[in-house]
Amino acid sequence: MLSVVIESMGLLCSRQRSVNEADNQENVQAAEIERRIAQEVKAEKHIQKLLLLGAGESGKSTIFKQIKLLFQTGFDEAELKSYASVIHANVYQTIKLLHDGAKELAQNDADSLKYVISLENKEIGEKLSEIGSRLDYPHLTKELANDIEILWKDAAIQETYSRGNVLQVPDCAQYFMENLLRLSDVNYIPTKEDVLYARVRTTGVAEIQFSPVGESRKSGEVYRLFDVGGQRNERRKWIHLFEGVTAVIFCAAISEYDQMLFEDENKNRMMETKELFDWVLRQPCFEKTSFMLLLNKFDIFEKKVLKVPLNVCEWFKDYKPLANGKQEVEHAYEFVKKKFEELYFQSTGPDHVDRAFKIYRTTALDQKLMKKTFKLVDETLRRRNLIEAGLL
Repeated sequence: MLSVVIESMGLLCSRQRSVNEADNQENVQAAEIERRIAQEVKAEKHIQKLLLLGAGESGKSTIFKQIKLLFQTGFDEAELKSYASVIHANVYQTIKLLHDGAKELAQNDADSLKYVISLENKEIGEKLSEIGSRLDYPHLTKELANDIEILWKDAAIQETYSRGNVLQVPDCAQYFMENLLRLSDVNYIPTKEDVLYARVRTTGVAEIQFSPVGESRKSGEVYRLFDVGGQRNERRKWIHLFEGVTAVIFCAAISEYDQMLFEDENKNRMMETKELFDWVLRQPCFEKTSFMLLLNKFDIFEKKVLKVPLNVCEWFKDYKPLANGKQEVEHAYEFVKKKFEELYFQSTGPDHVDRAFKIYRTTALDQKLMKKTFKLVDETLRRRNLIEAGLL
């Protein structure tokens, strides 16, 4: 009987030990989880939140890709390959747009004859327009690339291309048309430059974490940048991102002063940008938020402004040309810059005056310029943080 009691007590002790060991293990795991959460919370406090905002076609997505290339590991081979179908789609969409635009101008324009596609190229044009209408585009073969090149070189298509501001021709058109042979190679893998030119309309929200100086937080701030679609129907997704923002990076395509919106062909793109910038500036949650304004697509602007008067845009109607060549380009740029500065100060209430505001001239496709720009943005925001901490 005694042996049975002793054995039972031994079993109870053994079970108790097992329970205690399990509890201890759970406590260790819980402590580790709490430690990691505390670390993450602490790390999050050091991450600055940036919002990349702007109207559709302003170049935001190109800037986003540049940051990935400049301050992260870039695109691996699988990611580069995934852009091949996007680039081929851009080619088909562009040539269809030009073909159909030429037909429309040939019917409706006062100088209609120069938009008539040559007889020998009409069949090619109809074929490519049909391909461009499909939901699934075929792989770009050498034969199709040859047809596209023939049609691209047609005088009527070139005349139509010169009216690109009216027809919503994408900025990537000439670049891809000049590289058709390479793009149609059977072993084609897009280059970094191809990826930067590739056009995909942004929907939803994309984010990226980076440091303009280095990965170590000791050598520079760490930023989390959010990019959202710029078209009107995408802007409702912006609001939930507005809290806790260190800086708004607003992208304005200054070359689009003579173009209409993709989603509203009666609305000038520059006027839309003006109204959008004004609306963002007036948001109560941004009263202490820094604003970095990127006057983008300067490379296109400096060529266009010598051909298309700046005052075709209602906002710039008081502009008076001063000179020719480079002097005129600088004069026009400074005029546009001043307009944005005036808008900023008009839209900034007395309680907002202490927020930082900087303007940068940018070309999103220029890697060196974008690297320099984001290092300047980083310096501005770090200085701002030191001022707020009372260290400057």
